[in-house]
Amino acid sequence: MALQGEGDKPKSGQKKRRKKLFEIHGPVFWPSVILIAILIIGTILGGDAAEEAFNTARVNITDWASWLFVAGVNVFIAFSLYFAFSKYGNIRLGGDDSKPEFSKMAWFAMLFSAGMGIGLMFFAVAEPMWHLLYPPHAETGSTQAVRDAMGVTFLHWGLHAWAVYAIVGLALAFFAFNRKLPLSFRSVFYPLLGDRIDGWMGDVIDILAVLATLFGLATSLGLGAQQAGAGINFVFGLENTVNLQVIIIVVVTLVAVVSVMLGVHKGVKVLSEFNIRLAALFLLFILVFGPTLYILGTFVQSTGYYLQNFAEYATWTQSFEDGGFMSTWTVFYWAWWISWSPYVGMFIARISKGRTVKEFVLGVLIVPTMVTFLWMSGFGGSALFLETGGIAEIASAVEADQTTSLFILLNEFPFGTVTSFLAVILVLSFFVTSSDSGSLVIDGLTSGGKLDSPVGQRVFWASTEGAVAAVLLIGGGLGALQAAAISTGLPFVIILLIMCYSLKQGLNREYVENHNKLNDKERQSYKDLVKETIKKQTQ
Repeated sequence: MALQGEGDKPKSGQKKRRKKLFEIHGPVFWPSVILIAILIIGTILGGDAAEEAFNTARVNITDWASWLFVAGVNVFIAFSLYFAFSKYGNIRLGGDDSKPEFSKMAWFAMLFSAGMGIGLMFFAVAEPMWHLLYPPHAETGSTQAVRDAMGVTFLHWGLHAWAVYAIVGLALAFFAFNRKLPLSFRSVFYPLLGDRIDGWMGDVIDILAVLATLFGLATSLGLGAQQAGAGINFVFGLENTVNLQVIIIVVVTLVAVVSVMLGVHKGVKVLSEFNIRLAALFLLFILVFGPTLYILGTFVQSTGYYLQNFAEYATWTQSFEDGGFMSTWTVFYWAWWISWSPYVGMFIARISKGRTVKEFVLGVLIVPTMVTFLWMSGFGGSALFLETGGIAEIASAVEADQTTSLFILLNEFPFGTVTSFLAVILVLSFFVTSSDSGSLVIDGLTSGGKLDSPVGQRVFWASTEGAVAAVLLIGGGLGALQAAAISTGLPFVIILLIMCYSLKQGLNREYVENHNKLNDKERQSYKDLVKETIKKQTQ
């Protein structure tokens, strides 16, 4: 056998193909993989003990840290509005000459699909009905309980959720596009850590971001699989078992793999726009065939009720009442949004170059919030109308099985089987966009902050997300999913609070530099004018 000579070296094209297939940043990639593997193996081997451990962790964390989650999300709203309406509002992400890469419609479609999707399908009927049965601030069966059902639902899905995303997305976009740092979580701490972000401190931050993203996604994917299984059971009669849900995860993960291989423009963007169009048709259906005036009235009144009681709702910690409402609902939501924030924030950052700080914050805060409120009013309001009017027993069905709530509602209107089938398609489509968007984000974190992550790595992380969701479903169902989100959300709420200060420092420096550049231009313009005047006078 001849020895390999110079002429036998791999061609440059072969090198590029290998590099494109897989490229990792070892100090982040391997610890993340090892920790995830430990969780998966421990859950499989633990059986019932693992389920008990998940539930214990969820209860203990919420009992101890509910005040921290509640305080944290309010701080994020305050900082978001401060950045938008302060002197920093006119700073453009990417510099003064930067132009948006996507139209506003495409931008809204992608951030909405990534930010809410599956959760809206799962909770749009289930949550208002549950709060109607067990109102946290009113007597069961009272008119106040009906108001409370929508008001609390709006709290969980409104400004607080999107403020978390706005802060994280703004920080990542600013430091990546304006300060020319890698699009990675460590970069947002540069004002505080300096060059140390390239060392072990930065690695730890990115590892926590990977874990938070993965488990936040796994929670959504698990909920989506449960609801899709319920829809398949409703339409086709197949029993909604854990095995069916795992099969759904496998099939959707395969589709997500194809999408991430296509990339943002051909995969994620196309699917996101498809989601928005189908969701819009779905909402239009319920507006036309449902109790239209009641839905519109619910939207207006519940929005006003939410704003009127905003301060009380936003700061309630259940310190003076007994019960597990906070741990089951509010704290779970705050932890879920926080654990999703690396994924949604980084994805929003990636698609938001060219927008001003004010445009970014208000776009992320206001538009998705109002669309979410209209969605909840359409489906939750219709359920309230049927339940309180004695037309159908939606609440009892929700109490028996939350995953069936949407399909029970749709069955009360014309074309119930058709709309239920379309609902399953929409759940699965949101499922795919969540998975592939999350994969692109984790790829970036584990490849050193690269915008164009390697194809092989995208496939690996899309598959890993599906595997974690399946294992959590097998190892503890909804309790395990909630525990995963809350456990990763706890350390991250502290990281995000520090991030707010770091972002302010970065924006302030950018403002000072821009202001000095403007003054330099004005001084130069004045000098040129003086020279021109003198020249004319001497002629």
